[in-house]
Amino acid sequence: MTRKPIRVLVVDDSASVRQVLSSILSEDAGIEVMATAGDAFAAARRLQNELPDVMILDIEMPGMDGLTFLRKIMAQRPIPVIICSTLTEAGSRALFDALEAGAVDVLPKPRIDTRNALIETADRLRHAVRAAAQAKLRPRQPRPPVEKKLTADVIMPPPVLGRPRPATDRIVCIGISTGGTETLREVLERLPANCPGMAVVQHMPEKFTAAFAKRLNGICAMEIKEAEDGDEVAAGRVLIAPGNRHMLLQRAGQQYRVAIKDGPHVSRHRPSVDVLFRSAAQYAGANALGIIMTGMGDDGARGLLEMRKAGAWTVAQDEESCVVFGMPKEAIDCGAAQKVVTLARMPQEIMGWAHPAERTRTA
Repeated sequence: MTRKPIRVLVVDDSASVRQVLSSILSEDAGIEVMATAGDAFAAARRLQNELPDVMILDIEMPGMDGLTFLRKIMAQRPIPVIICSTLTEAGSRALFDALEAGAVDVLPKPRIDTRNALIETADRLRHAVRAAAQAKLRPRQPRPPVEKKLTADVIMPPPVLGRPRPATDRIVCIGISTGGTETLREVLERLPANCPGMAVVQHMPEKFTAAFAKRLNGICAMEIKEAEDGDEVAAGRVLIAPGNRHMLLQRAGQQYRVAIKDGPHVSRHRPSVDVLFRSAAQYAGANALGIIMTGMGDDGARGLLEMRKAGAWTVAQDEESCVVFGMPKEAIDCGAAQKVVTLARMPQEIMGWAHPAERTRTA
């Protein structure tokens, strides 16, 4: 049986952008551009007749902006939506507003300044459409406003840095992709400040990860930052791999640090989960917990298996709570995951592994 192509509606007020996006998508035999629209009202009229499998939506448009239109869609007729806008390139608030409103993914406008840039952008766009078509949409629940998070600086000066840490510090490595921004938030904001140090690869373009980390840092008990070369993986800290750079775990005496490197795409991604997980297998072994979560493809499955063989505890997110059950499924199928956990139980799994004696006493 021939599989039906993924039908896409492109919504952008620029005719040239609509043409470029349509041309990129049409190069994939498995994707069909069913229609384009120059504004939200034209798109709404199209949606009254038929629903696409995926919609690509701009933010800045005349009449009704894309975020308002997105919220209306998710409240009335939810469909997978990819935001494609210049407003997200610098990691603006619009990026997180779109994700919280229900967008499956957020991409910058296609780069056409060089052939390599166009090829890379086109590959990411087509990959995002294929992932979005598999996404399971969950009802969007309004979140209460978050109070500004103060630090202990308002009471006393910061502590002296550089205190020695035991060689047996435990660390957590997480790999996550499509649907991962809100999924990761749900896990991290429920973890205490004394959680083991974490290294996270979230598939994201350049410029997005710094703002993403800053946003999470404002709502979580742990310190969360975009990783820089040489950063220490310490208790109470989460390091997120920068977009378009690989992140590797390294051992420096009694500490774990990260190295940020260029290099080719691995498992079609940069940063790659496989790269992080392999480095954890090599340098951390049984001191590490490997977690693979929602995302399309198989990035991380091989690396997680290497971590398991090196003595690490390995976990995959379950199908029901995944937006896209691709990466976790591959890890489960190859025997890499020792345990399958729901999203709701993931924080308890992390803390139970970090403090096994406490888990035993309270069991």
